[in-house]
Amino acid sequence: MTEDPTKDSNGNILADGDSVTLIKDLKVKGSGGVTLKRGTMVKNIRLTGDPDEIEANVEKVRGLVLRTEFVKKA
Repeated sequence: MTEDPTKDSNGNILADGDSVTLIKDLKVKGSGGVTLKRGTMVKNIRLTGDPDEIEANVEKVRGLVLRTEFVKKA
């Protein structure tokens, strides 16, 4: 059984350690009102077992899970 590759909003395949850019302002739930702005660079992502999600560390938020539909490869 082959696993679907993790792709960004433009269809580019993502890998562990890639950098991505947010394409939309995102409010982070449970973080005390932190909003990640469009264009924010997220470095050194980690893939999860789910092709629709990646894990990242951004600003003051550690272990953040982002949907791949909101990022593009940098």
